[in-house]
Amino acid sequence: MSKILGKLFGNAGGSVIEKISGVVDKFVHTKDEKAAFEKEMTKVLIDAEAAMQKNVTDRWKADLEHGNWLTRSVRPLVLIFLIVSTVLMVFVDSGSVNFNVEQKWTDLLQLVLITVIGAYFGGRSFEKFNKK
Repeated sequence: MSKILGKLFGNAGGSVIEKISGVVDKFVHTKDEKAAFEKEMTKVLIDAEAAMQKNVTDRWKADLEHGNWLTRSVRPLVLIFLIVSTVLMVFVDSGSVNFNVEQKWTDLLQLVLITVIGAYFGGRSFEKFNKK
């Protein structure tokens, strides 16, 4: 359940888990009750994650259907930009260019790149799967 909350709430997920655990411990006493509660909470959180993903897919579909060239091309353009930026960072880091990039920027680029690639290809796979 902590992994799911981490996805939904980011770093705040840990504090949410601790608060929920504190409340559960006050009112649920047996192991069976705790297991049932955790199972039900996991189901609720998985459903919430699925609803969020569906909303994102619906927004992307609306952009593709009703937008102009720019709105239809934002995802591919961002993906291309991030991949080119990552390749340039690799060359800069290898010492080909005498330029120092702070670690926080490379971490940010890595996080955004992983998110965009995962969302782009995951979303495309999801859309293709739903068409079948």
